[in-house]
Amino acid sequence: MIVDVHTHTPTHRDAVPPSERRAYDRWRPDRAVVTTNSWADYDEQLAAADVSIVFNIALPDPLGGTGIPTDPARINESTAEFAAADPARRIGFLSVDPTAPGSIEEAERCRVELGLRGVKLGPNYQRFDPLGPAACELYRWAERHGLPILFHQGTSPIRDAPLRYAHPLTMDEIALAFPQLRIVMAHMGHPWQRDTIAVIRKHPHVYADVSALPYRAWSFWECMRLASEWGATHKLLLGSDFPIATTAETIAALRDVNAIVEGTALPRVPEEEIEAIIHRDALAALGLERPAPGEASDARGDASPPAGGPGDATEETR
Repeated sequence: MIVDVHTHTPTHRDAVPPSERRAYDRWRPDRAVVTTNSWADYDEQLAAADVSIVFNIALPDPLGGTGIPTDPARINESTAEFAAADPARRIGFLSVDPTAPGSIEEAERCRVELGLRGVKLGPNYQRFDPLGPAACELYRWAERHGLPILFHQGTSPIRDAPLRYAHPLTMDEIALAFPQLRIVMAHMGHPWQRDTIAVIRKHPHVYADVSALPYRAWSFWECMRLASEWGATHKLLLGSDFPIATTAETIAALRDVNAIVEGTALPRVPEEEIEAIIHRDALAALGLERPAPGEASDARGDASPPAGGPGDATEETR
């Protein structure tokens, strides 16, 4: 089974009208990324995955300069509706701003009424202290209910997103305080992959995903080789960061990670470790069960977002 742990809820249910098409040229260094996308676009670009985890992020406004449409009132509803449309292949995560009034109540509503099964946070984008009391209250709630949290980790071209809020070493402190909380550190915390490796090898329930890494061939090889040397590749999970990349593109890049050192004496990332990442049972690692077809609850199953209308933001930066 192939599980893609890092995808973003499509912005539109139906085909994106030409007037609403948006692209952004700073998500990855090799090309611009179309940031408005449909449910059909998602299915096409996630075809290589058997199951995917999908989420929005609770932002009050669009990310500066990206042109990504955002509807704060539908951050979680649009994810729940999308996940419910194909419950055997999609698992939805909720997002809240821990510092907002009623954030725990909203998280509980998403868990109970919307059936969302994990949490997505981007402290740098949401501009909250990941070690502050409000954030810790949310971690405590998630740990109590067995919901994993996927954190944006690492750099960002968004000028007003504080980098210190997304540094991997903050995850060490969170894992120490909440040892049963299952955590995914997105993007291996690039460019601080070494710090991420130190954290994931130390804590049993802390993992990292490999999304947003393959477009920088040298640092991709280096961090994968370091993870192998430190015995930490078993803590790495497959993630595409749709719409930034596709599942198939990410798998192909993993299998080609050693190409940059061909013809040199530099060590290779073992092929068996690469294949293990591609086929890892991330759901088991995160304490999630694969839903059966038709499992969607009544609360989600009859809902649908506005046809062709913008949904919520894709927020990750590379």
